[in-house]
Amino acid sequence: QVQLAESGGGLVQVGGSLRLSCAASGINFSIYAMGWYRQAPGKEREYVALISRPGTASYADSVKGRFTISRDNAKDTLYLQMDSLKLEDTAVYYCRGGPGFGLWGQGTQVTVSS
Repeated sequence: QVQLAESGGGLVQVGGSLRLSCAASGINFSIYAMGWYRQAPGKEREYVALISRPGTASYADSVKGRFTISRDNAKDTLYLQMDSLKLEDTAVYYCRGGPGFGLWGQGTQVTVSS
């Protein structure tokens, strides 16, 4: 079955950290660029980070220096390490990738509280 499955979300205080995971199945994970997106309540889904096939990373300005995207091709898994979390990072986080960059996971909720 072709799918992306996120995990690792939860409730964390301002300044805390979380690591999200996205397990891919049914695709040749290592040959695709992969990305993280998020959608906050009442807002449009937005780009967070992208990692290319050879491992080059790029980030939205809002998370640069705080978030780190990585991949483990042996485990078919994408990660997002989130540090120094802020209230405005609260959102549902989605991974995206696969053929045509067209696969989306179901999302995982991240809530940052004060």
